[in-house]
Amino acid sequence: MKTTIKNYGIAALFVAISLVSATAVKANDEGKTASTIELRFIGNLENQPVFQLNVPNAEQDEFTITFRDQYGNVLYADRLKGANITKKFLLNTDEIGNDLVSVEVKTKKSGKSEVFKINRNVSYVNETVVKKIQ
Repeated sequence: MKTTIKNYGIAALFVAISLVSATAVKANDEGKTASTIELRFIGNLENQPVFQLNVPNAEQDEFTITFRDQYGNVLYADRLKGANITKKFLLNTDEIGNDLVSVEVKTKKSGKSEVFKINRNVSYVNETVVKKIQ
């Protein structure tokens, strides 16, 4: 009896996953293409934030990466060529402080660009916990 309940549970899980997948495909069919370019925070190196850019493209292409401050000044610009590009960037916060930084990744073939915003918020949490010991 327990085996039958487990099988129904697994079947229900597969149905739920199928429904979610079908919904995602329908959303993409309506003219919105999901981005594969990813910029993510991966940690700190000597108290400076490090970001990793992943561009999982199958074909050779050229990408222009531009870091700008909140006033539009170019902090860094580079061109990368290739397929399945991964590059790490260290953001020097001594120069920019906690200002908003935008990162634009533009493809040469399609001319499309994607913009990421980096907003650093620094906060300190002081938490006190009281626990009863029996």
